[in-house]
Amino acid sequence: MIMLEKRPQPSRGWIFATPVVAVLMTMFFGALLFAALGQDPLVTIRTIFLDPLFSEFAWFYRPQLLIKGAPLVLIAIGLSFGFRAGIWNIGAEGQYIVGAICGAAVGLAFYPMESFIIFPLMIIAGAIGGLMWAMIPGVLRVRFGTNEILVSLMLVYVAEQLLASMALGALRNPDGMGFPGSRNLSQYDSAANLEIIAGSGMHWGVVTAFIAVILAYIALSRHIFGFNVRLSGQSPRAARFAGVNPGKLILICMGISGALAGLAGLFEVAGPAGQISIDFNVGYGFTAIIVAFLGRLHPVGILLAGGLMALTYIGGEIAQSNLGLPIAAIQILQGMLLFFLLAVDVLTNYRIKFGRERTA
Repeated sequence: MIMLEKRPQPSRGWIFATPVVAVLMTMFFGALLFAALGQDPLVTIRTIFLDPLFSEFAWFYRPQLLIKGAPLVLIAIGLSFGFRAGIWNIGAEGQYIVGAICGAAVGLAFYPMESFIIFPLMIIAGAIGGLMWAMIPGVLRVRFGTNEILVSLMLVYVAEQLLASMALGALRNPDGMGFPGSRNLSQYDSAANLEIIAGSGMHWGVVTAFIAVILAYIALSRHIFGFNVRLSGQSPRAARFAGVNPGKLILICMGISGALAGLAGLFEVAGPAGQISIDFNVGYGFTAIIVAFLGRLHPVGILLAGGLMALTYIGGEIAQSNLGLPIAAIQILQGMLLFFLLAVDVLTNYRIKFGRERTA
């Protein structure tokens, strides 16, 4: 008989081994999935995980790792504060969208004026937009005790409708002959999030992601705020006895996650995406949840997990174009990663025990 026996203390070895085992299991079962779809499993796994780094066209794909990974890392860093404190913001996708809308609106309001101050104003607007959208579930949780999971998730769909409205209405390009979508911000020098080093993929969103990782590491490991966050997540009652204000902590954590998600949206719309469009959002807010947990809610782990998830995005695109693999298969592969991560994570607090069932 197979049983789970609770460990006296969480296993430190499994804490670090869980992400690695989850990735290996994802690759194995992903290979089985690709084989069932009629693909060569070894070739498909190699295409997704190795070709972006080592193929003859790797010089083109490697910069894309920074471009795809930056928004994932930014959003996941913000989510990690709340998740550590037991605050479940599932609506980062909506905050990402609203941040992009607010930042783009500021840039387009100044068009065609040229000024160095426009892009910084867009950054501020993007952060504030994401923060205010995150404050809705935060305030409702503090004031009325609502479930922030449901409220933040439902607000994603509101944000998507707002995005469609902006692309078809207020922010639509007046010179676009009636087609939905705003002006291309990447072609407006004062509002463009251009590469800092040409051909490197390094833009201001990537720089901000690295800064966020450093500041989050300091805040969580070297500051009293990080201690309060960890204490609230591990023992809310002890946190209250220690003088932690739970309502204030909820608003701060929701604000941080919303602001960083909004920044991710702004840097994306001003750079790689270029414009507000109906299909602007590509699921970064939801994928960042996988990144946060794959990185064990640790800033450095999130940085590495963001790179891995960016690898699946780029490798998936290569597999679609070269092998004809459907996009749904790549999405299933990413979902497998979270599934196996949560499954294997059980071994951190429990050990498998074999024995015979006792009879009375």
